[in-house]
Amino acid sequence: MRILLVSQFYPGPRAPDYGVFVRNLERALEARGHELRRAVVARRGAGRLGDLALARDALREARRFRPDVVYAHFLVPAGLAAALTTRAPLVVTAHGQDVANVGRVPGVRAATRVVVRRAAAVVAVSDYLRRELEARVPAARGKTEVVDCGVDLEQFRVLGRTPAAASPAFLCVGALIERKNVVRLADAFARVGEGTLTFVGDGPLRPQLQGRPRVELVGAVPHDRIPEHLAAADVVCQPSLVEPFGQAVLEALASGRTVVATRVGGPPEFVPPGAGILVDPLDVDALAAALREAAAYPVPNAAARAAAERHSVSEQARRVEEILLRAAGRDRRA
Repeated sequence: MRILLVSQFYPGPRAPDYGVFVRNLERALEARGHELRRAVVARRGAGRLGDLALARDALREARRFRPDVVYAHFLVPAGLAAALTTRAPLVVTAHGQDVANVGRVPGVRAATRVVVRRAAAVVAVSDYLRRELEARVPAARGKTEVVDCGVDLEQFRVLGRTPAAASPAFLCVGALIERKNVVRLADAFARVGEGTLTFVGDGPLRPQLQGRPRVELVGAVPHDRIPEHLAAADVVCQPSLVEPFGQAVLEALASGRTVVATRVGGPPEFVPPGAGILVDPLDVDALAAALREAAAYPVPNAAARAAAERHSVSEQARRVEEILLRAAGRDRRA
């Protein structure tokens, strides 16, 4: 099958971790024997000029490549660019912020309706996100399926604790922003009274975390260095106010690490008992209790790895492949 990939997030020389989950899924589809071309934005902060370039590239590649199906990541602008510039069957994946923007950013609701009506199928990365999308854009009802982007089980493999330590090592991977709930996490950690808490990521809330006892701020690191930080952790924490899916949680599970994750959004769909603890992100006392409980789990945690194995990138690519084939076949019969 000839697949044109359209995405406003894709790794490039200046941002090698930008949309790495899109590239990994692309490679998994290629490994299944499909031919892919791409129209992508491979840099951060491209803005309106990036949107226009994406539409131009989608039109050019569609004319040259003549795809059987177009596979877009993010409803707007990538899905809109694909919808307006190509005639091949369209499948588009919603990832989270694109759904949150509906009704919040002027013009996005109308643009999303265009994309959803044009699409042969819509994919949401969690059932939580599917429900959110269908509530905001009723046209998505009955045509939205749930498939996440999966995890590379080779890159994120089970490792022993490195180095071994008597006190628990807690890790949070993600931007230091309000939605990630990092200040409440640091407050809860202070109540635990032992161990260390490491933040891998950067953002505007960094000053509120600096100088706290036993808290380390590593800053942003390349995605291929995340496994080494996971290997040094006992528990990975992502108590976000809302998490449309929770890719960092899935990567931690794949590495055999117990997680403390938000119960708002996607994590309840793939974090079973024994693999981690789900928390009310606004309850600092409950979060502190979850940190203490999670620190007693084994390292590595076999239940965590088993939960992640059900979400391998190869399995998710197989499921996406089925949707793409149906979309292409349905349009050919029309």
